[in-house]
Amino acid sequence: MGKAEARELSDALFERLAGLDRETRAYSRVRGTIIELNMPLVRFIAARFRHRPEVLEDILQVGTIGLIKAVDGYDPQRGVEFVTYAIPTILGEVRRFFRDTSWPVRVPRSVQELYLAVARGSDRLEQELGRLPHPAELAEELHLTVAQATEGLVAGRVYRPSSLDALRDQDGEESGGAMLDRLGGCDPGIELADFRTAVRPLLARLSRREQTVLKLRFWEGRTQSEIADRIGVSQMHVSRLLSATLARLREQLEDRDAPGWAGTPALVP
Repeated sequence: MGKAEARELSDALFERLAGLDRETRAYSRVRGTIIELNMPLVRFIAARFRHRPEVLEDILQVGTIGLIKAVDGYDPQRGVEFVTYAIPTILGEVRRFFRDTSWPVRVPRSVQELYLAVARGSDRLEQELGRLPHPAELAEELHLTVAQATEGLVAGRVYRPSSLDALRDQDGEESGGAMLDRLGGCDPGIELADFRTAVRPLLARLSRREQTVLKLRFWEGRTQSEIADRIGVSQMHVSRLLSATLARLREQLEDRDAPGWAGTPALVP
């Protein structure tokens, strides 16, 4: 059966359904036929979520509940096609399923339930107020404390984390750039932190010149040319000195039984 034929048959069945008593078997048969006839809508919508980790069978079951609600709530007298009414109803049911069951991190069940209550209350109030409700308004609506309403809103950030590229709240005290723009840069000294800590016990075994070269290079961040000017040698000589010293330190670091490994104080000037 084609889509056009299915729609015509659905329209005819809805007309018949309107004239039947809900308590009769005939009503149940016609209602069931409409549901079966429109199951392709559920499969079509479920296919849009096939990338989600949830089992497709679960999504189909939830979508079927949405279809049943659409059939029971549809009024042909309003002049809206059933498909136009049913698709948002099915989609809403599937999205509520994801909202109620899909959490990227594990949180206590009580927090999940609090978030769901606050989320649903927030949806209702947003429609009434034309804006997002404040925690105090949510608390009054849901008979919660302001602290509980706030906790539910915060739990929503766990359920749906903000993107690093998302702009800050324009209504807040701080607005404008994305969070990613506010992150600090990498400290170039971090890469050397482990090395510095590990070699300190071994530095006492180096000559005074070797200690000075390492201090200037890794503690003060001097270039080889600057070090050469400082100690009165060529840049090439500094390069060879660094290579030889680092190679010897590396050998000692790899051999944990080497003399000087455990706790000898460094003599870096």
